[in-house]
Amino acid sequence: MHVPDGFIDAPTSAVTGVVAAGALAVSLRGARRELDERTAPLAGLVAAFIFAVQMLNFPVAAGTSGHLLGGALAAILVGPCTGVLCVSVVLLMQGVLFADGGLTALGVNVTDMALTTTVVSYAVFRALLAVLPRGRRSVTVASFVAALVSVPAAAVVFTLLYAVGGTTDVSIGKVATAMIGVHVLIGLGEAVITALTVGAVIAVRPDLVHGARGLRQRLKLRVNGGLVDAPAPTAPVAARTSRRALWVTGLVTSLVLAGFVSFYASSNPDGLEKVAHDKGIDTKERKHAAADSPLAGYGVRDVSDARLSGCLAGVIGVGVTVVAGSAVFWAVRRRRGSDVSPVNTGL
Repeated sequence: MHVPDGFIDAPTSAVTGVVAAGALAVSLRGARRELDERTAPLAGLVAAFIFAVQMLNFPVAAGTSGHLLGGALAAILVGPCTGVLCVSVVLLMQGVLFADGGLTALGVNVTDMALTTTVVSYAVFRALLAVLPRGRRSVTVASFVAALVSVPAAAVVFTLLYAVGGTTDVSIGKVATAMIGVHVLIGLGEAVITALTVGAVIAVRPDLVHGARGLRQRLKLRVNGGLVDAPAPTAPVAARTSRRALWVTGLVTSLVLAGFVSFYASSNPDGLEKVAHDKGIDTKERKHAAADSPLAGYGVRDVSDARLSGCLAGVIGVGVTVVAGSAVFWAVRRRRGSDVSPVNTGL
C-alpha cells in the first residue's frame, strides 16, 4: 500500500506530513517507556524483519498480490509507540533507497501504514485480551484478529485521504469497494504472518513480547477447600533462548527471506497498484525522486543477473534497516536512561 507521488495532492500530503511528524514525536516519547535494555535491540530487529517480509508478495486473487504491512506485528512485539517508529524506519528506507513509496507522499504512507495499522491493531488486540482467557494462546489469537482488521482499516484511511485530496476524478464508492475488498483478503495473509511470528517469539521468550506482559497467572493451591495463591518462585525460570540467540536467529531469518525467498515472491501488482491501474487513480503518478537510485526497484544497478541483483538488494536493505532502526532505538533507550537519572528524579 505504498502510495506513490502524484496520487494525493500537495495540500493533503502536507497535512498528513504534519500528522505523521506529530505521531512520530509522540511515539518517540512513548517509546522511552516501552523500551528497556532487553527490548531495545529487538525493536531494531523487528524493523529489519518487517522490511524483509514486505519483499514477499503473496498472490491474492484476480492477478493481485499483497504483502505484510507490519503495524500489528510491531505493536504487539515491542509496543504501539515503538511499533510506529519501526514501520516508519522501514518506509523511510524503502522510499529513499528503493524508490518504493513517494517522497512527497511519505507523510501519507506513515499516517496510513505506520500510524493507522499500529493504533487500530493494538486497540483491537487489547480489547480481545480483556475478554479472552489469560494465556499465550489468547495472545496469538488476538494477534491474528488485530492484524486482520488493521489492513482494511488502512485501506479505509487511504480512501478517505483520496476523497479529500485525490488528483484524479474517480468515484469514491468504486475506490472504497475495490480497496477494502482486496485488502480484506490481504489482511488474511497479514494475520497469518503476524500470528505465526508472535507465536514463535512467545514460545521461546514471552518476557520480550510487549503484548504478553502481565498475562502470567499466579499458580493456585487448594487449601481447606479453597483456592489461594501459591508462593512466588524464589528464582526466575530460565529462558529457553538467550536474547543474543534470538536476535541472531531473527537477523539470519530476515536475510534469508529478503536475499533468497523474495526471488520467488509473486510478481503481480499489490492491492493499491491493481486498484489504481483498474480505476485510473494512477494517471497523474509522478516519477519517483529516487528513481535513479542504485537500488531502485529492489535490484542493484549494473548487476545483470536478476536473482543476484535482487538478493544483494534484499541483504543491503535488511542491513541498512537494522542499523538505522537499532541506532534510533539505542538513542531512545539512552534518552530514557538520562530521564531517570538521579538528577532528574530528585534523589
